[in-house]
Amino acid sequence: MGRRRNRGRDVDGILLLNKPLGISSNDALQKVKYLYKAAKAGHTGSLDPLATGLLPLCFGEGTKVSAFLLDADKRYTVRIRLGETTATADAEGDVVERRPTDGITEEKLREVVEGFLGEIQQLPPMYSAVKHEGERLYKLARRGIEVERKLRTITIYELKLTSFELPEFELDVHCSKGTYIRTLAEDIGEELSCGAHVIGLHRTAVGPFDGEEMVSIDDLNASLEVDRYSLDSFLKPIDCGLTDLPGVNLSDDAAYYLRLGQAVVVPKAPTNGRVRLYAPNDIFIGVGFIQDDGKVAPKRLMSAAEK
Repeated sequence: MGRRRNRGRDVDGILLLNKPLGISSNDALQKVKYLYKAAKAGHTGSLDPLATGLLPLCFGEGTKVSAFLLDADKRYTVRIRLGETTATADAEGDVVERRPTDGITEEKLREVVEGFLGEIQQLPPMYSAVKHEGERLYKLARRGIEVERKLRTITIYELKLTSFELPEFELDVHCSKGTYIRTLAEDIGEELSCGAHVIGLHRTAVGPFDGEEMVSIDDLNASLEVDRYSLDSFLKPIDCGLTDLPGVNLSDDAAYYLRLGQAVVVPKAPTNGRVRLYAPNDIFIGVGFIQDDGKVAPKRLMSAAEK
């Protein structure tokens, strides 16, 4: 039996990538994974090819917290054009309808926008990664097939009109997971009786991360020319993606038994919810949760916690 080929080097951490325009999130991930020669990597929720901005990439043990970032709130800057509806609800699709925008004022737009604040219902677009009977909706849409979709409840926490110059305007959006900004744009357009689509989208925040520390693929390539291992300096510690969870410090004994899968008693631990777990010397060992009996139980542990 031949030896298994080395799939890449062990890299652990989170990279805050500024995804470029015109490529998919998976393409961006594969480019960066190749630069790092990493054995394991994943992203935390897709951005459309039209979209740019913050795409956290998780490497190695960091992939164990990707689901928590997928569930996190997001923030976007979106530019929307009124008067045109497209097949994909963004500038990549063909225009399927044009309607006049006469009479739409900034005051009217603000009034309509405010109506979308809070908990609302959204219908996932056909051009999305949602699955229907095991197949992605966008694959069905490309074949001209439209299927019935279920409404989803999402939350718009903040919706600011930052610019208005008919027929275009710009919004700053703070929203829950699962929000489709293209659908939000379309729905606003329908409320105004003129239609609308997204012409620019930039993600500025994901959970605890904002866009201030993003790096581009060009940044990584430039660093690579100096020193391959200098790329690792761009990686953030895994627990940085979980700062919205309270931290729990464990004794050596508690950490030992928790790593064996046992729930442990921790004095002054939170009374409910998920928690970040630390062994002595601030060693992050994973995510736990508080049981009904008050004990701390393991949820997702790092196998490389000693690194």
